[in-house]
Amino acid sequence: MRALVLLGCLLASLLLSGQAEEAEDANEEAPLRDRSHIEKTLMLNEDKPSDDYSAVLQRLRKIYHSSIKPLEQSYKYNELRQHEITDGEITSKPMVLFLGPWSVGKSTMINYLLGLENTRYQLYTGAEPTTSEFTVLMHGPKLKTIEGIVMAADSARSFSPLEKFGQNFLEKLIGIEVPHKLLERVTFVDTPGIIENRKQQERGYPFNDVCQWFIDRADLIFVVFDPTKLDVGLELEMLFRQLKGRESQIRIILNKADNLATQMLMRVYGALFWSLAPLINVTEPPRVYVSSFWPQAYKPDTHRELFLQEEISLLEDLNQVIENRLENKIAFIRQHAIRVRIHALLVDRYLQTYRDKMTFFSDGELVFKDIVEDPDKFYIFKTILAKTNVSKFDLPNREAYKDFFGINPISSFKLLSQQCSYMGGCFLEKIERAITQELPGLLGSLGLGKNPGALNCDKTGCSETPKNRYRKH
Repeated sequence: MRALVLLGCLLASLLLSGQAEEAEDANEEAPLRDRSHIEKTLMLNEDKPSDDYSAVLQRLRKIYHSSIKPLEQSYKYNELRQHEITDGEITSKPMVLFLGPWSVGKSTMINYLLGLENTRYQLYTGAEPTTSEFTVLMHGPKLKTIEGIVMAADSARSFSPLEKFGQNFLEKLIGIEVPHKLLERVTFVDTPGIIENRKQQERGYPFNDVCQWFIDRADLIFVVFDPTKLDVGLELEMLFRQLKGRESQIRIILNKADNLATQMLMRVYGALFWSLAPLINVTEPPRVYVSSFWPQAYKPDTHRELFLQEEISLLEDLNQVIENRLENKIAFIRQHAIRVRIHALLVDRYLQTYRDKMTFFSDGELVFKDIVEDPDKFYIFKTILAKTNVSKFDLPNREAYKDFFGINPISSFKLLSQQCSYMGGCFLEKIERAITQELPGLLGSLGLGKNPGALNCDKTGCSETPKNRYRKH
């Protein structure tokens, strides 16, 4: 049944696209759409200088380096999550990521939002797969193209970790600096279209891993479809698996909607949800915007007012992400700190259990293998939940620690109680202070947080702080 629905929609869309090709010349001469709602919604015409967040970002960077990174490095958290935070990432602008099948209008949409059509800045577009690179659009004083190897070598940018994906990928990474006011506040990332043809999937670099890197750092993710590309193949299915846990950042876009009559648009809208339903296992479906994101005026006898309101709603969504830049950044660093703390507590528990079970005649390798293979037998995770107020939903996968300790011997770690110094204090105390006081206090300085001092361990999940044996209590 599902296949028949999709086939019917595809045939109808092909007929409509044929009509669109016949009217192509007319479209070229058609009047351009009014852009005043874009400037108004995104406040591009305002002359006020952009807010200076450098002091807050500097404070955030200091908290990360002094209170979070020592514990992160000591317990090798990056080898568990593969997510290294750089200074460039902390100070970076919000990132908007465009994903979806080939030739659905991702590059055209970026050109439209930035007003780059018919200028030397515009991204190349066409009916065939045109974007083979990951294209990062950033602000700059003049038009400038930056090669991927240069972007990865510049530690001041947030893209230096991409070097780990190899030189083949860096040849497919390109940065474009454009003197545009919107890009002063946000960064756009255009991606290669999803191609289900098996031969064309052989890209020469780990495409899914690269997508995951951008997904993990994106503040807003636009997944774009058009009426002719609603089928879900292996590559698109893998992409939605990677998006799990990021549902609040996902926005679905049904583009080129003015090519369809009302009845056909309703059918295509239903077919889109039918295709995506098995891939998005959440109670509330993501927001879907239905419109045509390109500069030409809407086709006659279509729902122009509806499409315009949908477009304005999307722009308001984008503007909200820009306005909440600092709040989202602080919340991200705090979430990262909570995960680092949980990881350190677990490694400490593994190490303590290992030492308790070791005797003079024990084989250390066999003892620890028994602990790693069945941590529940030794109450590793249950002890963490009982004594430290950690939510069970925040605990990492048990299987991940088999690989983690396979690379990092348990003997290479110290107990948390030994991670203290007279001048620097205890690592665990410092990260808990950052979670419960410093980061909420930074939010409070923006005029949004409540009294930071009111936050306590009952709400944020901290306790069992080891005493600093180098200090008098």
